[in-house]
Amino acid sequence: MMGYFEVYTGKNGDHYFRLRAGNHEPILQSEGYTTRAACDNGIDSVKRNAPEDARYVRRDGSTFSFSLKATNGQVIGHSESYTSASGRDGGIESVKKNAPGAEVKDKTTV
Repeated sequence: MMGYFEVYTGKNGDHYFRLRAGNHEPILQSEGYTTRAACDNGIDSVKRNAPEDARYVRRDGSTFSFSLKATNGQVIGHSESYTSASGRDGGIESVKKNAPGAEVKDKTTV
C-alpha cells in the first residue's frame, strides 16, 4: 500500500496535513495553514521537494528528527522524533518514496 496525505482541521481552525506511510504511521506533519488552499499548496510543495535529498535538514541530539524545506528555504513539514539516526534516515527515505504519488484523504468533513 502506498502512503497518503491526510488533511484535517485543528481545534484552532487551521488546516494541517500529515503524510502517512503505507502502514498508516505518520512520517511528516505540516504547520498550520489558515486556508485549505494554502494547505493544498503545502502538499504540492512536499510532492515536488520530497525526492531532493538536499531539501532535508537532519537533527541529531538526544532524539533524531528532520524537516523538509521548499526551494525558498521555508519548512513545509517536520518529522516525528526517532531514537536513532538510522530510524530518522529511514523516515526520510519513506517520505521520498511515498510523497510524490500520494493521494490526499480529506478528514475535514469527518
